[in-house]
Amino acid sequence: MSRSRFPGRTGRERGVSRSRDTKMENPIMMQILGWAVLSAALALAPVARGAQEHEHDHDEAPAVGATQESDEEGEHGHEQEGVVNLTPDQIRAAGITVAAVEEDDLALVVRAPGEVVLNAYRTRYVTPRISAQVTARHVTLGARVVEGEPLVTLSSVEMAEAQGALLVADREWRRVKRLGRKVISERRYVEAQVTRQQAFARVLAYGMTEAQIAALLEKGDPSRATGAFDLPAPQAGTVIGDDFIVGELVEPGRVLFTITDESVLWVEARLNPRDAERVEEGAAASVELAGRQVAGRVVQMRHRLDEGTRTLGVRIEVPNPDDLLHPGQFVTAVIATRERERAIAVPLTAVLRGADGDWQVFVEEEPGRFEPHEVEVLRAVGDRMVVAGLEAGTRIVVRGAFFVQSELAKAGFEVHNH
Repeated sequence: MSRSRFPGRTGRERGVSRSRDTKMENPIMMQILGWAVLSAALALAPVARGAQEHEHDHDEAPAVGATQESDEEGEHGHEQEGVVNLTPDQIRAAGITVAAVEEDDLALVVRAPGEVVLNAYRTRYVTPRISAQVTARHVTLGARVVEGEPLVTLSSVEMAEAQGALLVADREWRRVKRLGRKVISERRYVEAQVTRQQAFARVLAYGMTEAQIAALLEKGDPSRATGAFDLPAPQAGTVIGDDFIVGELVEPGRVLFTITDESVLWVEARLNPRDAERVEEGAAASVELAGRQVAGRVVQMRHRLDEGTRTLGVRIEVPNPDDLLHPGQFVTAVIATRERERAIAVPLTAVLRGADGDWQVFVEEEPGRFEPHEVEVLRAVGDRMVVAGLEAGTRIVVRGAFFVQSELAKAGFEVHNH
C-alpha cells in the first residue's frame, strides 16, 4: 500500500492543492516567457532595421546620371563644407598662383593720427590778373576738367584796350613786313616788330591764351576787341572750390576756382619727437581708413615742432586711384622705422574679408584643394600685409583668391576657421 505524498489529506483536498499551485506558477512562467520574447526581439531589431534600410536604399536608388552629378559636384569642390576643389583647367583660367609663406625681415612701425590734405604740387588756383566782371560760368563744383577747358568768361575794360592795341600793332607789323627792309628803314621795321610783340605780351599777361589771341588776330576784326576772354583750366583735375557769383566784379588775385588732382594726395601725420627720430624720408607707410589700408611713402619731414601739440609733422604721399581718400578726412598713419623684426607678410591680393567680416586666406591642403583660414592683419608694409595665424611653409593662394572665394560662395557654405 503506497503512501500518500500529502499525508493527512483526502484525495479531493490533494486535487485542490495541486490546482492552486498550478495557478501560482502560471504567472511566473508567463513573465519569464515575456522577457524571453522581448530579449529576442531586441536582439533581432538591428538586423531588421539594417534590412529595411538596405531595402530603402534599393527603393530610392539614384536615377541614371545622379552618380555623375555627384562626382562632378565633388570635382568642383562643393561636396564638403568650407572646402573648394578646382580642376587644373579652372586654376589656369583663373590665374591662380600658390606660394609658401615665409618669415621675412620687416621694419617695425609707429602709428600716429593723420589728416588727408591736398597735394599742393598737384593743386592750382584759377585767378584773374586784372579787374574784370564774371559774365558766364562753364563748370560747377565737383566737375572733372581737362587742361585747357574753359572755366569762366570774364569781361574787362583793360582787356578791351589791350586787344585793340594788339589789332593795330599786328596790322602795322604785317604791312611793314610785307614792304620789307629795302623800303622801310631799319628803325621803323624794328619798332613795328617790337610794338606788336609788346601788345601780344600784354594781352597774354592779362589772361588770354595764345589760342584765344590767335583766333582774335585771324579775324582781324576790331569789333571783336570787346574785352571778353575765358580763363582755362591750368591742369586736369577736380573742381573743389568755386567761390564766386556770375555778375560779380572780381579783383586781380581773387581765387575763382581751385582744381586739384586727387589721384595722389598727402597725409599729414603728427609724431612725437622720439618716434619721429626712428623715421626717415622714403620710408614705407600706409594709411588706415574705414577698415581699408592704402600704401604710401614718407616724402617730407618737418624740422620744427608744432607749438600747440609739440609734435613733428611727417608728410606721406599716397595714391588715390579709387577716390577713397578726400581732403579733411582723419586717418591713422602706419610708418615703417629703421628697426627690424621677423614676421610673416603676404601679398595684399592674398587677404580677403570672409562672410563673417574677418580676414582670411585660402590654404592649399593639396593640389587643387583650398580651404579658408582666418588670419589677423597686423599692418600693411608696402604691397604686403603682416599677418598672424599662419605658420612658415604654409602654401596659400597669393593671386586669384577672389575667384576661390567666389566658388566657395556659390556653394552657400559658411566659412569656418579650421
